[in-house]
Amino acid sequence: MAVQRSNSSPRRVVVLIYEGLQALDAVGPLEVFSGANEHCRRLGQPAPYRIDIVAPEAGPQVCESGYALVAPSAYHTLRGPIDTLIVVGGNGSRVVRHDLKLRAWLKRMAKRVRRLCSVCSGALVLAEAGLLDGKRATTHWGRLDQLQRRHPRVLVERDPIFVRDGSIYTSAGVTAGIDLSLALVEDDVGAEVARTIARWLVVFLQRPGGQAQFSTQLAAAPPRDASFHELQAFIAEHPDRDLSVPALATRMAMSPRNFARRFREQLGVSPAQYVLRARVESARARLEQGDESIEAVAERCGFGTEETMRRSFQKLVHVAPRGYRQRFARARDGQKSFVH
Repeated sequence: MAVQRSNSSPRRVVVLIYEGLQALDAVGPLEVFSGANEHCRRLGQPAPYRIDIVAPEAGPQVCESGYALVAPSAYHTLRGPIDTLIVVGGNGSRVVRHDLKLRAWLKRMAKRVRRLCSVCSGALVLAEAGLLDGKRATTHWGRLDQLQRRHPRVLVERDPIFVRDGSIYTSAGVTAGIDLSLALVEDDVGAEVARTIARWLVVFLQRPGGQAQFSTQLAAAPPRDASFHELQAFIAEHPDRDLSVPALATRMAMSPRNFARRFREQLGVSPAQYVLRARVESARARLEQGDESIEAVAERCGFGTEETMRRSFQKLVHVAPRGYRQRFARARDGQKSFVH
């Protein structure tokens, strides 16, 4: 397999860390890019990336979890072109995002780099520098409201794992940085390399950027009423049943109007929205794990027709069911013969 690059020079990837970072925000992307280098060396090809770790000051940077990652250089000492700059997140972002020198440096770098990326609350560092104004962006689900409140000009997207708007890429929390990095590697050197790295990291396959950050039940507000917990379980276990408002209201011994009101109060979304997400989640699991036809999956998950399921997938996952299955089918085939 030939690695496809515009020239023979490695692309320079710079990861910006700092005191109080979330370690996996940095380590995840670093493992992906270094894994791509190792894979290409095994094929007798040049490493596609040069990787640098920088911080406000050179030296150990203590993570949230108490251990330290070492930055050999301070960011302001960097010289030469940078292809991809990644700003990590963590509780320390509350401090560094107010660093005026760092903000000025990020503004300069944004004009020079091909890709400017953030992981988790690193998006707030970019936003504080004014780099997300007028752009679509995401961050960890626990920081979405903060991002929207502090930076109303940012077009906050609440569901995706990662978002690209021009040359700026923002990703959701922690492990989403791995998904983003795998997508960048796929863009740079091809899908086969990205799939190989995913297998090395025992990641099933990078998730599409538009995939929701967490499951339907986790995404909904936790219900205070135990009967709604039971209803959630019923919906998850029986996506093929009649899950209309009248049918669910009858099950809960309520009038349809009262049920719809109580459901939204308890779970934070309408019954129709919740059921649609639950059916898509059920279909995703079947597409990942089994070999049923698309038509059979649509029927078993309550969509009725393949076209209805396709529209729902495009709306929530931003990829068609067949394309979604192909990603996982390729990963399964590769894992059968892969030995690390």
